[in-house]
This record gives sequence, C-alpha cells and structure tokens, in this order.
Amino acid sequence: MFTGIVEELGSIRSIDEVGDGRRLVVDAATVLADVSLGASIAVNGCCLTVVEWGDAWFAVDAVPETLERTTLGAMGPGEAVNLERPLAADGRFGGHVVQGHVDTVTEVVDLETLSDGSRRLTFRLPDELAGQVVEKGSITLDGASLTVASVGRDTFDVALIPHTLDVTTFGRRAPGDLVNVEADVLARYVAGLLAAGRVGPDHGYPADDGPADQPPGGPTDQSSGEPTNQSLNQPADRPANQPLNQEGGG
Repeated sequence: MFTGIVEELGSIRSIDEVGDGRRLVVDAATVLADVSLGASIAVNGCCLTVVEWGDAWFAVDAVPETLERTTLGAMGPGEAVNLERPLAADGRFGGHVVQGHVDTVTEVVDLETLSDGSRRLTFRLPDELAGQVVEKGSITLDGASLTVASVGRDTFDVALIPHTLDVTTFGRRAPGDLVNVEADVLARYVAGLLAAGRVGPDHGYPADDGPADQPPGGPTDQSSGEPTNQSLNQPADRPANQPLNQEGGG
C-alpha cells in the first residue's frame, strides 16, 4: 500500500520490448535505499515489482494489461516519473490509501497559473469514474495523492502548490498530456456495492438472514424469555415512570 506522497522524481533510462510486455529501467536514488528483489515501487502510480537493480537504477516489468490501462505503454526514454515505496508499518500516513492499481488514463484539458505560483489543472472526468470523484475527496494522479478542488459535468480540477509542482511531474504537465488515475478505494468499493445492488433503499435482509422476529411485547431477556424494558435498562415489571433506587438497588 502507498500513500501518494511522491518520494522522488525518477527518469526512464531505457525500455526493452519483451514480447507484448516491456522492461523499463528507471534512474533513481531515494527509493533504492532499501531495495530488494521483488520489492514494490510505484512508478507514476503503477505498483510494479523490482526484478533487477544496480547503482542508481532499477528495472521493472510491465505486462500487456498494465501497458493498455496506463500511460506506461506510451512512455519513452528520458521521461520523468513519480516514484514512491510502499508505506512502512511504522511510517507516517501523509496522503490517503493508494493501492497502485490504476483505473484508467485521463487528459489535462486546461491549466491556469495563479499569482502565488500555484496552478489549477483541469482534467477530463472519465465516464467510468463518474460518482467516484467528489469535491474535496482524494484522487491519485500519476501516483500523487491530490485533493479534488471541484467537479463539473465532465471535468474535475485540482489545485497544486509550488512545492508539489517542483517535486513531481506536474510542474511539467501541459494541456493534452495523459496521466494515470486511481479513484479513492472507499469510493471504488461503494460504487461496486451500488452497481451490484447490495446497498440502497430497496435492499433489505434476505428472508432467511434477517433478525429473528420479536414478540409483540418487544425484545426478550434471552436467559428467561421474559420481556424487558430496554429503554430504562430495568426489569419489565417496574413501571416505566418509577425511578430506580440508585443507593439500595431496589
């Protein structure tokens, strides 16, 4: 699991075609501090496995599914990439839950540079993510955990401070550029439940899974079968308007 806090900007050193897949060699430094064979590193938001590494570089394999669903299939040598290692168990949770499982690719459609050096980027809202992108919610773009500033009919905006522009690929983004998108995992599961008809006003207990029928007098004391007055947490034979004797218990 990642948090979307980019650790460093890497660079694609080389790409080799391996059948229908690709092996990417990435120049890096920080993320190699504790690297090992089989370790995971998020490359522009894609969780990939380290298959080889050396002095200031590591290699990962991207299968056809990854190449088709992400921007990695169109990248070339020299392009910058956002890099992040998985969150350590004792690490600081600085962003939000990021799985490294890219949903789709979207496009930068507009960019505005503001007087304080920040930028507001507008992206096309993919149809398959409608309802999963909400104002002030979290979204992962090219591996960076960002806050959605606003949502329109078919677009959404994020506002980026100068620091984010300096330490990620977003300082180099322009209209027409493509980025990887991962929806917030909570929104993803809610959307899945809704699509499956598992939640909603018409969804109740199945006939054989619901709570047991209660007697007309209300819930019973399961040890004696006698009804109880749960609202006052007292025996049913005590009138509802008679207070308990706190000192004597009678």
